Amino acid sequence: MNSLPDELYSEVVGVTERARPPVSAPRAPTCGPSRTPPHFVRRSAPSARAEHLYGTVAMSANLDAATTSQPSGNTPEAGPPGGRGLVAKLAAIVVGLTAAITLMLCAFGLPSANGGPHHVPLGVSGPESAVAAVQKQLPGDDWEVTAYDNSRDLVRAVEERDAAGGLAFDEDGLTVYTATAGGQMISNAISGLGTALAGQQHVSATVHDVVPFPKDDPRGTGLASAALPMIFGGMLPAIALLQFFPGHANLRTRLAGVVAFALAGGAAVTAVLQFGIGTLDGNYWVTSLGLGLGMAALAVPFLGLESLLGYAGFGVGSVVMMFLGNPLSGLTTGPYWLPDGWSTLGQLLPPGASGSLLRANAFYDGTGAGGPALVLGLWTLAGVALMYAADRRRNGKAGSKAGGTPAV
Repeated sequence: MNSLPDELYSEVVGVTERARPPVSAPRAPTCGPSRTPPHFVRRSAPSARAEHLYGTVAMSANLDAATTSQPSGNTPEAGPPGGRGLVAKLAAIVVGLTAAITLMLCAFGLPSANGGPHHVPLGVSGPESAVAAVQKQLPGDDWEVTAYDNSRDLVRAVEERDAAGGLAFDEDGLTVYTATAGGQMISNAISGLGTALAGQQHVSATVHDVVPFPKDDPRGTGLASAALPMIFGGMLPAIALLQFFPGHANLRTRLAGVVAFALAGGAAVTAVLQFGIGTLDGNYWVTSLGLGLGMAALAVPFLGLESLLGYAGFGVGSVVMMFLGNPLSGLTTGPYWLPDGWSTLGQLLPPGASGSLLRANAFYDGTGAGGPALVLGLWTLAGVALMYAADRRRNGKAGSKAGGTPAV
């Protein structure tokens, strides 16, 4: 029997009938007039109580069906999606960072640990017996001894960078000629070598610095502090111009901005080193142009790599210049203090060539500036070539798309 009142029962059944999907099967024909049950004759709008009652019944039925459909027993919970991929990604990041730190330590530590005189051109003058004794005593891997007729020729060789230093024997003893501005470590090694030889021959040794640093900075500390600003002077303008002038349409704008910054940055850094710290002593404009060329030789290849390979190319260039170019530049020690292979590689990279050009212009009146300037010019042209290649590639893609588009 029905325990609900007729009106409430009629409303509940009405809600049920409206929620039930229509039956597609045809009804059987009837002979007489159909008779509708009394409780379906008057169908009014369902009340809120009936709707709530129907929702409760339907929810209970769904819960019972879900409960009976689950198998009995404990089932293991599924782990987080992509768990193995997450662990692999984390491991790759840790390994990559560890490799980067190890590479940085090797790049900065190994050249310094193996530093020392390596094939240093050393001039010797005096009696033949003294010159022969020096040539026989000094190891050929460390010193390349060249004999000169007299001390004047020896001094000229040091000034023209044909020799890093020299030993002049005469009746008064031994005169040691050094060039501190050409490399502090090498000058100290030549001074120590001369003092040791003078002690063996029981004569006095006099040290004469042919190419010293200026009196305001006798140790050349400003030159050592200029290493990182010279490198960042090539990286920072490239990053800034890529951020403020992105896209292929601004390619020439970025190139013009780099050239303008190189000129301004070279002038500013030279002014600080020469007039502020007192490290440099040479023609200001020539030195500033050399520093500007060094900054352009870093910044233009960065722009070219980014234009052709995206930020991956920029990252590769940054790693090479920071981890190889900076420690192998020889800016603080001089190129002869590094092992032969490392020294050669360092002078072929923009930081090393820029440092050598700076020494030549600031302390040697431009003597020996041709080689470093050529290296920097080639790096700059290589960056322009990369930008041109990226421009041609994008124009070619745009032309092929335009030519392959069918007419409507």
